[in-house]
Amino acid sequence: METAEKIKWKVEGMDCPTCALTINKYLEKEGMENVKVNFATGDVSFDLRGVKHEADLSKGLSGLGYSIVDDQEVHAHSHNHAHEHDHGRQGGWLKTNMQRFWFCLPFTLVLLLHMVPALQHSWLMQPWIQFGLTLPVLLVGMSYFGVSAFKSIRNRMPNMNVLVTIGALAAFVYSLYGTLTNQHDYIFYETAVTVITLVFLGNYMEEHTVSSTQAQLKKLAQTQVVMANMIAYDHEHNENVFPVESTALRTGDLVLIKSGEQVPADCKILWGDAQVNEAIITGESVPVAKQSKDKLIGGSIMVDGTVKAQVTAVGKDSVLAGIINMVNEAQGEKPPVQQLADKISAVFVPVVLLIALAALLINWAILKDFTPALMRAIAVLVIACPCAMGLATPAAIAVGLGRGARNGVLFRNATTLENFKDIKQIVFDKTGTLTTGNFSVADFRILDATISEETFKTLVYSLEKYSNHPIAKSLAGAWKMNKEIRWKTIREEKGQGLFATDKEGIEYAAGSYDIISDPAIPAAHNIYITKNNQLIGTIDLKDELRPEARTVINYFHSKNIKTILLSGDRQSKAQQIANELGIDEVIAEKKPEEKLAIIAEKNAQVPTAMVGDGINDAPALAKATIGISMSDASQIAMQTAQVVLTNHGLKNLPLAMGLGKHTYKTIKENLFWAFAYNIVALPIAAFGLLTPMFGALVMAFSDVVLALNSGRLVVKKVV
Repeated sequence: METAEKIKWKVEGMDCPTCALTINKYLEKEGMENVKVNFATGDVSFDLRGVKHEADLSKGLSGLGYSIVDDQEVHAHSHNHAHEHDHGRQGGWLKTNMQRFWFCLPFTLVLLLHMVPALQHSWLMQPWIQFGLTLPVLLVGMSYFGVSAFKSIRNRMPNMNVLVTIGALAAFVYSLYGTLTNQHDYIFYETAVTVITLVFLGNYMEEHTVSSTQAQLKKLAQTQVVMANMIAYDHEHNENVFPVESTALRTGDLVLIKSGEQVPADCKILWGDAQVNEAIITGESVPVAKQSKDKLIGGSIMVDGTVKAQVTAVGKDSVLAGIINMVNEAQGEKPPVQQLADKISAVFVPVVLLIALAALLINWAILKDFTPALMRAIAVLVIACPCAMGLATPAAIAVGLGRGARNGVLFRNATTLENFKDIKQIVFDKTGTLTTGNFSVADFRILDATISEETFKTLVYSLEKYSNHPIAKSLAGAWKMNKEIRWKTIREEKGQGLFATDKEGIEYAAGSYDIISDPAIPAAHNIYITKNNQLIGTIDLKDELRPEARTVINYFHSKNIKTILLSGDRQSKAQQIANELGIDEVIAEKKPEEKLAIIAEKNAQVPTAMVGDGINDAPALAKATIGISMSDASQIAMQTAQVVLTNHGLKNLPLAMGLGKHTYKTIKENLFWAFAYNIVALPIAAFGLLTPMFGALVMAFSDVVLALNSGRLVVKKVV
């Protein structure tokens, strides 16, 4: 099977969501797979398949009126011409919609003066002077809308600019005809310029909406470049500290981070203690204590203390880059609700052109006068707003994902946000999810009289230090010994325990009741220690519940969502925790592969979310409708979960669910507005109840309504 190369581009010139749709359709038509176009950021990614080369596709995009900017240019904002190629097609020295709007506005205002009765017969109203005032606006408008419209028609993918171009040109050509034949009733130059000016204003507002929803991510991204104090040693091994930009750091470099400074990159403390504010990742501003061997996340702030640390990840491998990338990719994803809007947007422009033509012919036949008929047709063209349909989903998703990221809730894709509305039951893993994952030894018994307490503890420590399981880590920490047994072999069996052989060939094991072969031994303990398959001791542990666990369970009950505890632990232990928290159902004593089967079965009944700590729960998390991982930020990349709660943020679980539901609700409101607006506005324009100028203003306003509605998600109470 041929492997596909993953291509990522930064594309310039996407000025509305319809453009993103055009690029998407073009790449799919060329046989590319997995196409994701993020209108908000200009990111385009796809799998390169077949005989097409990247250069051919790039050329094809240029033909559509878009240009690809390479990474160096994006970072350096270099002044070379490739970077400005796209702007060249968009009106030469006028580079932004805001600049174009301000350029056109004075001409438009002068042309509108004839509405003032006292000025109706002044020299300003001479047709040729009006023609002269219209020309600069028309040239700027056509170099932007016209070129884009022409390219989109040539590629049989008509976009929104076709409507604006035809509307403005129709008004201009008709007015020119009036000027040449000296028929003053035919002159509507102000219609042509007002349409162009107001659509530039609308485009600017739309860009502004999208960029403000991106602001959260930009804030995260900006924290990635800071000054760092790098430690280097001279030939006499003297320590020297000198400042470098964090982008110059490489994995393995040593840095000195002082109180009040920002951590320049992901690193591991070698020396020193500190209090660190990790709000950038977790949304929690309460400082976290860090000591030697602890990890620091790039972008967090040293509140107190000085440390020397070694850089563990830089650039795109860092935790923060992982988060930004995850949110960006999620924004490029289309949830199912958007696909319907896309299908409608694709046929929207041709349909509007037909409605405008019908309005022209029917009104002309009824009114027996071409002028008002043409005005009505132009109003239809101008008021139609496919952008609103295209913007409805991305705007809401960008805000929802951004708010989640700021509060330590990361969604892997937009579909997950939408799926939250269907969840009817939620399955919790116990260890590390509802509990803190820290265990203390409640009791232990040594059943072999020949073994002293110290030998027993050394044996347990020597076994458990080889596992990453929360129980093993807690035990190894509690019984840490200076001396340990050197094993000849040691292996870990998931869901069972650790098995080792010493130099003399004696076999030892530490694990769950599964390692016991004698049915006479009761299953009443957490850990069993065996020597050559004979039981030599048992250990009982108690794990502490997370303080927020009860609140979270109560929240789901208040929303009529069933809660289930799924654990590998013993039934009695699991039941005790379920009773304490008020959990509805308990399924205990299950191995990872059994958990997978249970989740599959639950999912088949009703949509199910699962929350786990992401190590042994990975397969089950992937199987759930929504897999939610309780994980350290450093493990984000490894997760199979669709939602990651950073820094063990169980308390953010209701926020994740609330954001999902409310983002979907906002998308529905946005789409309702976009469709209702078009369904109501088009007939009003066709019946002559709206002038083209007012139509252009209302069109710009429709995008603003969506922007405001999506913006509410930033502050809306979702939990």
